[in-house]
Amino acid sequence: MLEKYIIKDGKKLRYGYTTGSCATAASKAAAKMLFSQRILDSIEIDTPKGWKLELKVEEPSFSPGSATCCIEKDAGDDPDSTDGLKIYAEVTRNHEKKINLTGGVGIGIVTKPGLSIPVGEYAINPVPREMILAEVGKVIPDGEGVDVKIFAPEGVQIAKKTFNPKLGIEGGISIIGTSGIVEPMSEEALKSSLELELSILKEQGAKRIIFSPGNYGKDFGLKHSLDEKVLIKTSNYIGFMIDKAVEYEIEEIFFVGHIGKLIKVAAGIFNTHSKVADGRLETLAANCALLGAPQQLVKQIMESNTTEEAIDFILLNNMENVFDFIAQKISRKCEERAYNQIKFGTLIFSLKHGMVGMCNNGRLMLEEFKI
Repeated sequence: MLEKYIIKDGKKLRYGYTTGSCATAASKAAAKMLFSQRILDSIEIDTPKGWKLELKVEEPSFSPGSATCCIEKDAGDDPDSTDGLKIYAEVTRNHEKKINLTGGVGIGIVTKPGLSIPVGEYAINPVPREMILAEVGKVIPDGEGVDVKIFAPEGVQIAKKTFNPKLGIEGGISIIGTSGIVEPMSEEALKSSLELELSILKEQGAKRIIFSPGNYGKDFGLKHSLDEKVLIKTSNYIGFMIDKAVEYEIEEIFFVGHIGKLIKVAAGIFNTHSKVADGRLETLAANCALLGAPQQLVKQIMESNTTEEAIDFILLNNMENVFDFIAQKISRKCEERAYNQIKFGTLIFSLKHGMVGMCNNGRLMLEEFKI
């Protein structure tokens, strides 16, 4: 159990750790057992967040050629369908002198394009992949190689309660996590923390700020030298944060975000959580149609698995002008939400193609917010 806590909305909430950390710890422990031929009670790993985790090793076993164990997922005080799930790793010697990673039962397989993992591969996301390879590499002797298989038998049923089937991830869960740590968040606590950031900037005299829905937008902004001191992550609560920005008398907001989130705002959706509303592909298709897109393109967009895949079709049809058009709509919808008391600019980007669209105000703000 991870004994780290955060106070939110007056409540003491415990951090947990991701499926990525569990898979990493199980892999490292199994690899260490294989080459030491000793049972381990616990294993320590590093996480991208900078915290070390020491996790209990369960169901350990080994032979001269392979070793297996599992780590039980602990989501802390965060509601999570994978809480308590046992994630296993089997590590087997190979003669290739390298570390190979694959999945097994209970780990989903990607069946549709547009995700960060190619079609046909197990849904072990990039950051957990890097974690597993790095931590296993620390404990295998020089000149040795291993095959690592991640599996979670209960993941077959648990995945049915997630959005994996809708995304085209079939047969199990995803191994995910960008920091290795699960930060507990109730909706009220998260909103309070977001409002607090606005309040602090207001007290510092800030009148012009940057909004981004999440880490992708923040990373994009930092990459383009935008001022991190005035950048606030809104999470899915875009409408709430606009309302609070009006209350705190903010004058200008530059919205920087992945098109998969901000496209919803173009349709007037201000809580962008997938459980609340979607409409991403429908909004993309409708705006392309409005600009004269052929019916075949509209059909391709509607049948896409993700906005990233839809963007590929749009660019192939030389309709990139739709993204500036959509960015303009996003800014207009936000200004309407703020009763025209705040000036908005919008920049939307794609993970694959980088910046794809900006409104007129956004072009000015992109330069004004640089440091």
